[in-house]
Amino acid sequence: MHISLTPELEAGIRQKVTSGYYNNASEVIRDALRFWESNEELVQYMKLEVLKKRLAIGAGQAEQAKFVDQSVSDIITEAKNA
Repeated sequence: MHISLTPELEAGIRQKVTSGYYNNASEVIRDALRFWESNEELVQYMKLEVLKKRLAIGAGQAEQAKFVDQSVSDIITEAKNA
C-alpha cells in the first residue's frame, strides 16, 4: 500500500518517532487509525451537532428574511468539511 501525506503530517509522524514513544512510522499510523476507529462515532456526533447549530442559525436568519449567496451544494460541501 502506498499513501501520500502532506509535509506537515510527515513531520508530525517523524516527531512522534523521534520522541521515542513509537519505534517507527508504521506504529504511529496504526495507533492513529485505531484511535480514529474507536472515536469515529464521537466525531460523527460532533459533526451532527455543528450541523444542527448551523441549521438553527440559518432558520433564524430565514425567518428574518436574511439570505446568503451560497448554493445548496456549496453549503453541503462546507458542512461535510467541517
